[in-house]
Order: sequence, then C-alpha cells, then structure tokens
Amino acid sequence: MSFSSKVKAEIAANIPSSRHCRIASIAALLDCFGQFEQEKAGNIRLFLNVDNRDATRKLFTLVNKTINIGSRLLIPAGKSCRETRGRVDAGLPAEAAKELARRLKLLDEDGKLCADGRWRVDPSLLDRSCCKRSFLRDMFLCCGSVNDPRKEYHLEWNCSEKEQVSQLQEVLRSFGKEAKTVLRKKSCVVYFKDSTDIVDLLNLMGATVSMMEMENQRIYKDLRNSVNRRVNCEAANIGKTVSASRKQIEDIRFLEEIGVLRTLPESLRKMAELRMQYPDLPLRELGDRAVPPIGKSGVNHRLRRLTELAGKYREERPAGRSVPDSVFKESVL
Repeated sequence: MSFSSKVKAEIAANIPSSRHCRIASIAALLDCFGQFEQEKAGNIRLFLNVDNRDATRKLFTLVNKTINIGSRLLIPAGKSCRETRGRVDAGLPAEAAKELARRLKLLDEDGKLCADGRWRVDPSLLDRSCCKRSFLRDMFLCCGSVNDPRKEYHLEWNCSEKEQVSQLQEVLRSFGKEAKTVLRKKSCVVYFKDSTDIVDLLNLMGATVSMMEMENQRIYKDLRNSVNRRVNCEAANIGKTVSASRKQIEDIRFLEEIGVLRTLPESLRKMAELRMQYPDLPLRELGDRAVPPIGKSGVNHRLRRLTELAGKYREERPAGRSVPDSVFKESVL
C-alpha cells in the first residue's frame, strides 16, 4: 500500500462525533462527487459519481449517523458494488434527500433547490475550526494525494472547479497555511512542498499515524543529510590539510637543500622539524606537539613564513650563486 493510500485509509476511518463536523464532511464529499436534482413533482434526489469507494462508503456512514434514514446505494441491475462506476442514484428517500439538502443550506425560502444542485460549500458550515478540519480531511479523501516522504515531499488537492480552489485556499489560510497552485490539464492543483507544512496538514486532517511515519522519515533524512555534510566537510578539510602540508614540506626541503634552513631563527627551524616529522597533522595538533605548545595562529604564521622564504629564494635563484642548478631544477619539477 502506498503512503497516500495509507493516509486516505486513516482519513476514511475518521468519523466525527459532532453533528456539525459530520455535516461539514458530507458537504466536502458531495462537493466533489455529488449532485442534487429536483423533479417536476418537487421531489429532491441525490446522484453520485461513484469513482472512490472509500469516499462513497464514508458518505453513507456519515449520512446515516446524521439523519438516520438507512440510506443505501442503488446499484444498476447486473453490476456489483465493485463494478459500479459513474453517475448513480444515491437511493435516499425523497424526504431524507430534502432534509440533507436543507442541512447543507441548498434550499431557498420556498424549500426549492438552489441553482443546479452543485454548490460552493456554505461558509456558515465551516465556522468552527473542527469543521474546517473535517472539510480539509474529506476533500483530501476525494481529490488529494501525498507522495512517499522517502522520495520527495509533496501533498496536493486536485480540484476540478475554481470555486473549490478558492474555498480550499481560504480554509488553509485560516490555519496559517499558504498553498501554491498550478494548472494541470483541466484541473487546478493546490499543493505544498515544504515538509513542515505537510506534517502540519496531516495532523490537521487527523492522520496522526501517517504523520508520525512521515516525521520518522524526516528525522532520518535530516540525520543522514547532516552526517553526509559533516563527512564531506571533514573530507574537504583533510584534503586541504594534506595539500597544504605537501606544499610546506616541499618548501622546507628546498630551504634545507640550499642551506638556508640552518640559518633561520630557532622557532622556524623547530617548526620545520615538526612539520617534517608529522606531515599529516592539522595546525592545531601540530602546535600541541611544540615545546612549549603554541596556538594554531602561531603555527600558521611560522609555516607561512617558511613558504614565503622558499618563494623568495626560488625567485632570486638566477642571481644567487649559492643555489646549485640541480637543486633549482628539482624544485621546479
């Protein structure tokens, strides 16, 4: 089972205990795949586009718990529930369908169905924070998806209508979440890429088990990235130390071969001996081995002075008769 399927399974099993939250959930579900129609006789019927069995099953559970009418999905003759797809009659008794439409605030003062039975969820149904969470949860069940956090961070709602996008963004903003949007074929996608936002949204939607799984993956990835950064940093530092040490040793040998090293102050001679004895040590550890110990800056100053002297004598070599040609050629090579 994919991570997204796990999240949806957890969401599908979440049935609000409060009636107002159940109404908000029903409104979100029907906004995605339901449509009310009023017959000439005045009776109201509910039709569903049955493509998401988990969402359909949850809808009927919510309806039964909210208005207790024993609703059942009418399956076309010769088909099983698994095979049923497309637009079907929800099978609600006329009075039950009317009562549901009334609670969803789809009826006008005369008890007639507003517009064509499709709607933007009435804002008054989402006054409470808990109802907004129910709305987000069941909108996600219908048209949402989330990527496996081991691969990449991405959570989205794939909305078919502008009104859905607008309302979804309003609800998300009420929780301090600013979503990005992008057009994808005939739909508009509302999405998040930040891992913190996704964890917060899973928590808001009540998918706590999935949230903890993602948190564990996020901690593991952060730890792995941190270790990799430290290893890379250490490797780079070691590379720099080795490169610098090689150059320092070459300079010391050059000064020794041309007879300059023995004429230098004792502090520089001792430092040259230490570097030759410990070619791989970083500056701080090299200073600890000096007698008496000296700091990193002191070590760096003396080694830099040796390098400057070597550079000076290399440049002046043509005029310096004390430097044999063989020594100069070897140092150049």
